[in-house]
Amino acid sequence: MARHDGKHSAQAKAGSQRDKASGDRVKAGGNGAKASGNRVKAGKEAGLEAQPARLPRKAYEKELFRLQGELVKLQEWVRAEGARMVVIFEGRDAAGKGGAIKRVTEYLNPRVARIVALPAPTEREQSQWYFQRYIAHLPAAGEIVLFDRSWYNRAGVEHVMGFCTKEEYHRFLHQCPIFERLLVEDGILLRKYWFSVSDDEQQRRFKGRLNDPMRRWKLSPMDLESISRWEDYSRAKDEMFVHTDIPEAPWSVVESADKRRARINMIAHLLNTVGYHDVQQRPLQLPPRQKSQGYVRAPREMQTYVPDHAAALAGG
Repeated sequence: MARHDGKHSAQAKAGSQRDKASGDRVKAGGNGAKASGNRVKAGKEAGLEAQPARLPRKAYEKELFRLQGELVKLQEWVRAEGARMVVIFEGRDAAGKGGAIKRVTEYLNPRVARIVALPAPTEREQSQWYFQRYIAHLPAAGEIVLFDRSWYNRAGVEHVMGFCTKEEYHRFLHQCPIFERLLVEDGILLRKYWFSVSDDEQQRRFKGRLNDPMRRWKLSPMDLESISRWEDYSRAKDEMFVHTDIPEAPWSVVESADKRRARINMIAHLLNTVGYHDVQQRPLQLPPRQKSQGYVRAPREMQTYVPDHAAALAGG
């Protein structure tokens, strides 16, 4: 029987209820997506929670494109209002965080929306206050920052793998809600997503990466180590939720057995939590081309061009 991410704490359940009440401003588009959402596959064994049917590609792509258009509107609102937004993506290895981030940012301006994925801390960073290296990446006015893993590393991998002391771990659980309340009180829009995946699905995705030369780089020794520590990570996640699922910055859990469904649900939820609106754009018009003033282009042989590798493909 597939094990999921562990039982949610009372705070996590409360957060889930808040999510449902967040509003339906961004409604699902298309009858195909709606029909798919109503189909549920029966569990293989008694007691196994039924999983929704896989979202059809056509319905997924149509709704994703619509939601990405809304994300562009959100971006323009953030710029116009001088808002600051932080979106945290957490979850187990292969839970679908990176794919979701890619779809969120696909049409956004990288000067407005940027991804932060920090490596292991340096020796100097290890001597700093734990949150210090993350503070440097927080947004200024008119910016959106997406953390592909975040300060919650201390509550997960660092704690489970013994990369921090028990004292450092408990200090984090105490300080994190205080830190996040300070961010929210200062006006930062903070959203936190946990991508939830079963051990069976994680194993399937790991095997897919292992057998795919184009994606094998995604597998690290730490990923493989996590397989034998599934329940340790489950306990760590539950404890993290108990301490950090606060009203000012609640956790929102994304069921990610179906990556397409997870991306749609996460983006729609994000949009529903922000009271953005269309921003009137300044009308733009292409100016007339400059009239020739006698400029002569340099001979082609004076410059080095890349070889026409595509010529063979085009039959040229």
